[in-house]
Order: sequence, then C-alpha cells, then structure tokens
Amino acid sequence: MTPLRPIEIIGGGLAGLSLGLALRRAGVPVTILDAGAYPRHRVCGEFITGLAPKTIGRLGLAPLLEGALRHREVAWFINQAPARIQRLPSPALGISRHTLDARLAAAFVAAGGELRPRTRVTDLAAGPGRVFATGRRRGRSAWLGLKLHARGLTLERDLELHLGGDCYVGLARIEGGAVNVCGLFRQRAVTARGAGLLPAYLRAAGLEALGARLAGATIDADSCCAVAGLSFDRRAAASDRVWLGDACAMIPPFTGNGMAMAFQSAETALGPLLAFARGDSNWTETCRAANAALGDRFRLRLASANALHPFLLQPRRQRWLAALSRARLLPFAPLYAALH
Repeated sequence: MTPLRPIEIIGGGLAGLSLGLALRRAGVPVTILDAGAYPRHRVCGEFITGLAPKTIGRLGLAPLLEGALRHREVAWFINQAPARIQRLPSPALGISRHTLDARLAAAFVAAGGELRPRTRVTDLAAGPGRVFATGRRRGRSAWLGLKLHARGLTLERDLELHLGGDCYVGLARIEGGAVNVCGLFRQRAVTARGAGLLPAYLRAAGLEALGARLAGATIDADSCCAVAGLSFDRRAAASDRVWLGDACAMIPPFTGNGMAMAFQSAETALGPLLAFARGDSNWTETCRAANAALGDRFRLRLASANALHPFLLQPRRQRWLAALSRARLLPFAPLYAALH
C-alpha cells in the first residue's frame, strides 16, 4: 500500500486545527506549526452562527463544542438607543477561543498529529502539501480589534450588538458565566492600556452607557487583547498554495460568521487535500480544486458583508439603518441568509 503524502499546516487556529484533525482521522500524516501556545485568548466575537450539522459531523467537532451556550436572540443598539430584537433562525453557539482552541489542539495531538506550538515560521514559500492558515492579514488599516472577558455583566438578550461612532461592539455569553466583549474601532488617540483600553474606546466612540455597564463588571485582565491593521479584502487565489480561514478572507465581524467560516474553509479544502494525500491528484490540481471550491462557497457571502459593513460603522448610515429598523423595512431574514 502506498504511504499517504504528508500535509504541513502553517497556523494552528480554528481552520488549521480542524483541518488537521479531519486529515488525521483519515490517516494522513499532519504537522501543524503555530507561533503561539495553548490555551490562549484571541480577538474574536466567540459565538458561532451558520455552522451546519453536516460540517460539525464531517470535521468531528461535536465533542469539542460540548457545553457551548445556545444563543437565540440578538439585541441591537444604535447610538445607545435600542433598535431591534432579532430572533436567529438557528441557535448561535457561545464558546471562548481560550477553551475551543485548546480542545482542538488536544484532540489533534490525541489523533496522532504533530503539533509544534511556539514555532514561528519565517519561510512562507509554497510547496506541495503545505497549507496556509496563518490568520488575519496585517496591513495598512485604520481598524483596531479589541476584546476582553467580563463577569457580573447582565445582557438584554443572549447577544448584544452596539453601533457607535466608527465602531461596533458585540457582547456574547460564553462558558463559565462570563461575557465576551469584542469590538471593531477606528484607531484614535487613546492613551489607556490593558483592561482600560476597550472601555476608553467605548467612551471615545460615544458608547458611554455601555462603558458604564462595563465599569460595574469584573474584567479578566488576562483576557484583554488587541489586533491592529485589520483588512477585509479577499486574498487572490494562487496556483501553488491553499489559504484557509482568515488568511483567505476575513469576513466583517458583525456577521458572527468568522468562526463558522474557519471551519467551513477546512471542510471545503478537506476533499482536495485527501485526494492529494492519496496520490489521486498533483499539487497544482489540488490548489486549483480547493481554491475554486472556496471561492464558490464564500464569494456571495463576503460581497454581501462588505457591502453592508459601512452601514454599521458610519454615523450617517447608522441613522438610515435605525430609521429603516424602526419602520420594520429591514429584510433581516434575507440579509441573514446572504451573510451566512
């Protein structure tokens, strides 16, 4: 029997780990290299929408999502005023990256995968069997992502989404009674640091009421993290490599679909990569098949999200959004379907 070709994955986030785990369960030799360690906090909304049971089953995620909270309603606020209560067509899953990444890493190792944490890869040359799941692309951008966990913070619904001046902030219940607070902000001249940085940005964006609520909560200082230079452009497909997850394209975070897209990109690339590992296709054919499938799956979703994104960030368009919401003229169901 011909040995299976090995796969090397650069990046051990949701996309890289879930792909590696699925490949290992098929007997493929897999090595994952990641610059960080586990467990770890990541800038992330920490709720999963639009993840189908089929994807969960194909990637073997069910035991790793055990204990995730089921979120059914979202409270929208525009410039601190309640705007709408949205009922989700299917429950969103609330679970922290601190928990989920660690579970995925442990499952991958238990399945016989080789995980090399604290390994920064500087040679990003393409090569047969080399997959890139390196996370968000950094570049010249005015946008900053901030996140923290808080306790003693009561929510209006399972999830909250607050639109402010050049920002929006999501609140999601996660395991252990904590609330994840994660926001996208235009960078400002804010001097606060650590646990004070996100509250300072809330005040600067005109979200004083949310800042006051956060001031009455207990913040987990270890959970505070930030990421700058965020880009929402889709990376052009390459003939010699496969990009997955945020390394392929980062969907605007208001959709709550980024975690699901990471898993879906792994699922989409799994078939072509298994064909390569078994010797049924060469690397050029594998890249072509994987990239075509990724484009087909995400093109409409990304275009829809990027078209809507300015309406959540720009104050004038936020006022239009609020007026349409009050008049019940926003087609939430079709929009949700297009974004997921």
